[in-house]
Order: sequence, then C-alpha cells, then structure tokens
Amino acid sequence: MSATAAELDRLAAHPPIVRLIASLTQRPGRPAAVAGDVRLAAILLALRLGSTGEPEVLMIKRADAERDPWSGHVALPGGRMEPADADLAATAVRETWEETGVDVARDGRLLGALDDVTPRTPTLAPMVIRPYVALVRAEVEIVPSNEVAAAFWVPLSALRTADAWGTGNVRVRGGERRVSVFRHGPYTVWGLTERVLRQFLTYVGEPRAGESFD
Repeated sequence: MSATAAELDRLAAHPPIVRLIASLTQRPGRPAAVAGDVRLAAILLALRLGSTGEPEVLMIKRADAERDPWSGHVALPGGRMEPADADLAATAVRETWEETGVDVARDGRLLGALDDVTPRTPTLAPMVIRPYVALVRAEVEIVPSNEVAAAFWVPLSALRTADAWGTGNVRVRGGERRVSVFRHGPYTVWGLTERVLRQFLTYVGEPRAGESFD
C-alpha cells in the first residue's frame, strides 16, 4: 500500500467520514433531469486531515472579474464541463486542479456525488451543477490560479457550529439582498455554495456523544 493510500485510509476511518461514506453508499446523489440547452458543471468538496486531527473542507474566494457571475464569491472549486471531460467527475477533478493545484487523481480519492443543484439567479443561463466529495492528502499544496483570490480550509467543527449559520445582507447586482448564510472568519458563504454545504452536513450526520477527532 502506498503512503498516500494509507493516509487516505486513516482519514476515511474518522467517524464523520465513516458516516459520510455510508450515506453516499446508502443514498447516492440524485442527478437532475436535464433537457434542452442546459449547461453542466461540477464542484468539489475536498476533505483533508487538518493539523488538529480534524477533517477540513477546502474553499476558495473567487477573484473579482467583471464577466464572472460569481465574481468575488466564496465557493468550492469547480466549473463548467468541457468537451474533453469524460464525465462530471472528471470535470470536478480537472477544475479543482486548475484552480487550486490540488490533483485529486494523484493525491486523493473520489467518494461520490451529492444531489445536483441549480442556481436560482434568473439572469444565468440554465445550469446543473453536481457536487462531488473527495479525500486528499493532508500536506497537499495549494497553488491558486489567477481566478482564485484566496484558498483556505474550513474545519468540520466550524461547519457544525449552529451560530455560524443564519441570515445576512449580501451585495447582488448593485443592490442588497437578505439571504441564508454561513460565516467563517472574514468569509460569508451564501447562495448555491451555502446550499451545498447544508446538504453535505446531512450526509456527514450529527456528531455523537463523546465523539472527538483525536
């Protein structure tokens, strides 16, 4: 067994990841019905073992770009499917590598997909986005592309903190809108990414009494 495989096996043995894998096995993500001219995309929840012994999720803040509808948003790595992609899993792996330098094919392991999601912004072209989940090595190097202003890891305990979830005002197309949000340090997550994180937590399940990450 390689060192990478052994490390990923240790991460897979953590209680919340055990529940995640079991949930993905028992109820794989549901694909959306696609008809007509619908764009396809994929995003990735990459999980590593943090320095405290706790699983962490990789997130990014997108660089400001005039023509990008997600300009400046806090998000998960991902993007549109390209003709050369064999499937949406390949899209998630490719886009994550292009945006963050994380090579899941070399340094990780795909676990499966969550339910497909669609943006609720009426000005966007019809799109279906598939969220994938993967394990990656703890020491994987982040090399942000010019599309990424920042990349950071969010501990699973932070996602489970009830006070981090609520509502807030965000800037949308020159105005303000009150929406559901997740807050982590200086970052505010809303929209499609917030919905995906909520869905991810249902797959991880609630922490059990006395559970720790040691």
